[in-house]
Amino acid sequence: MTLTALQHALTQFAVEREWEQFHTPKNLAMALAGESGELLEIFQWLTPDQSAQVMRDGDRAVQVREEMADVLAYLLRLADVLDVDLEQALAEKIEKNRLKYPVHLARGKADKYTQLGG
Repeated sequence: MTLTALQHALTQFAVEREWEQFHTPKNLAMALAGESGELLEIFQWLTPDQSAQVMRDGDRAVQVREEMADVLAYLLRLADVLDVDLEQALAEKIEKNRLKYPVHLARGKADKYTQLGG
């Protein structure tokens, strides 16, 4: 499914339940933050190596997939309610970051663009 098709499916889901009244930008942003926190909780006390292997644990893999789906669902609903074209927004952000993080300065570094010099 495309992002647009997923947005339509989520909108229909909300309409069928008369939930649009609750899907305000504030509520959706808060729900998005909450679900992001639930995803983060899965990784909270794992070592870097454990976190890299998390999808090998069946129960944890299910949790990760479900929380990621929840994050995406709320992001898509928020974009729909605010009439944001996420594909366009992301393409523009990638280009902006391409300019802020030139390959010759950023390769192999985790520094913020303000610390790259150049």
